[in-house]
Amino acid sequence: METYGIICIGAGPTGLATAIEAKRAGMRPLVIDKACLCNSLYRYPVNMVFFTTPELLEIGDLPLVCAAEKPTRGEALKYYRRAAEHYSLELRLYERVMRADGKNEDFTVATRTEKGIEAKYHARKIAVATGYYDLPNLLGVPGENLPHVSHYYTEPHAFWNQDVVVIGGKNSAAEAALDLYRNGARVTLVHHNKDLGASVKYWVRPDIENRIKAGQVKALFETRVKEITTEEVVVENGAGEMRLPARQVFALTGYHPDYAFIESLGVQLDPESRKPKLHPKTLESNVPGIHLAGVVTGGRHTGEIFIENGRLHGKQIIEGLKG
Repeated sequence: METYGIICIGAGPTGLATAIEAKRAGMRPLVIDKACLCNSLYRYPVNMVFFTTPELLEIGDLPLVCAAEKPTRGEALKYYRRAAEHYSLELRLYERVMRADGKNEDFTVATRTEKGIEAKYHARKIAVATGYYDLPNLLGVPGENLPHVSHYYTEPHAFWNQDVVVIGGKNSAAEAALDLYRNGARVTLVHHNKDLGASVKYWVRPDIENRIKAGQVKALFETRVKEITTEEVVVENGAGEMRLPARQVFALTGYHPDYAFIESLGVQLDPESRKPKLHPKTLESNVPGIHLAGVVTGGRHTGEIFIENGRLHGKQIIEGLKG
């Protein structure tokens, strides 16, 4: 087994930032991810533009240069690829961490690739930065696994002049509904609450509300999905049961961290908030030598941690190790 000073589980911006800080501190880091580099960003809508300015996405003191005031998804992906290249980070992509055994200063991390090849690595420390975007909150209704149902929104072109149902009432659902409408889709928004979520961006809210008032986007509030068929979405509210035609269904109901994996490492999670037990400065968990970074530190409160603040967790961890 090769030995590393720290193994970062997760190759998103936070995992990369942690590895970069470790390398700058003289440690030998390894980054492991079950998918591609920055898989969460890769799965963002193709034409997405970040709300934040570029300097708040930067890692390793490398400037993020973009054509406009704010970076696009494509520019961010290119930036993080270049950051990994600049620091010559050792990466193991498309390799899932199956378990981590041992104790502080002496961990063995076992992995398996998509092709079933197994490997083991030795590490003194572990940083878990697995994010949350690859685990959607499921509806738990029949038909949710049909091919035309997706928990991720990509782009609108294929749905021009087609019936589309968007399930959800927060930012992802509102923005997807607007993009689909503006590209010629017939959109119905279904949400189980009586109004849009309080966290909807202040510039998105009036836009979606006005489209709903004008009848350009049909909205069904206090409505629950009962079933999804190959051609329809069956919903129910105070008016009874309805069948909504749908060539495509976007179930944008949010995402959550991989709690089972985190607990398999021995990390204690609060039963209600699911937040891990962490040292506030070093982000070390109750398991000595295992640190957490990024959105996984927020438990169920995934809206508290973004790239802007999660990327700084790497510095906290490495400063704590140096100290």
